[in-house]
Amino acid sequence: MSSAQILLLGAIAGVTIFLGLPMGRVQTADLRLRAALSAMATGILLFLLWDVLSHAVDPVEASLTAAVDGTGGWGRFVGLVSLLAGGVGLSLMALVYYDQWLTRRRARVSARSSRLSNGAQLAVLIATGIGLHNFAEGLAIGQSAASGETSLAIVLVIGFALHNATEGFGIVAPMSGDSPPPSWLFLLGLGVIGGAPTFFGTLLGQAWTSDALSVAFLALAGGSILYVLLELLNVNRAFDMKPLVTWGLLGGLVLGFGTDFVLAAVGG
Repeated sequence: MSSAQILLLGAIAGVTIFLGLPMGRVQTADLRLRAALSAMATGILLFLLWDVLSHAVDPVEASLTAAVDGTGGWGRFVGLVSLLAGGVGLSLMALVYYDQWLTRRRARVSARSSRLSNGAQLAVLIATGIGLHNFAEGLAIGQSAASGETSLAIVLVIGFALHNATEGFGIVAPMSGDSPPPSWLFLLGLGVIGGAPTFFGTLLGQAWTSDALSVAFLALAGGSILYVLLELLNVNRAFDMKPLVTWGLLGGLVLGFGTDFVLAAVGG
């Protein structure tokens, strides 16, 4: 498979994130619908957190097994587990302190500093976390294709494209009901933040195979998604519609795992 074909696969996997973004311009005053959309996005991100961390842990556990068996060194295990813990902690706490700084800045400066609504700011954070996740997915595509495993690379593209289609909706859900609605240019920017890293991950993955790099980006994605989940849980609690929110969260989980099962079926 040529480099151009490999990069095309990465682009296909990333571009589907744009499919869900137009939902960000849906205007509704129905609080129940907004609660359902927010809860469903939370369920999708909860699945993504599990997906990200499980993939990040796999090479760490493999290095631990190799060290115990004597087929690998303990230094590799310590290095990978440090990347995992450090990446999650770094991205999570960086966003916590950034949010505190932003809050203080808003209190000092005029409304000019708050051009983005709270929902739009949360959407940017979600897109950033998903972008880190998608960079790691791109690495997997590029590494598979470059090593001659063409069928695996195509299966990964199909699965990641399905995931990205749902992730686009998860990005814009916090902006449902915003007035005025987000501009098309802003939605385009969110898509680039969330989807373009798949392409760049594929570009790097075809040239350089590295478990450490994959673990690092998955860990950074895990920490940022965890932060966003904490924020969305606060948003969902404010709706005071516990049964509806719970059903929406369950629906998001089903949607996330459903696309994962499709990937497993195609790959099987």
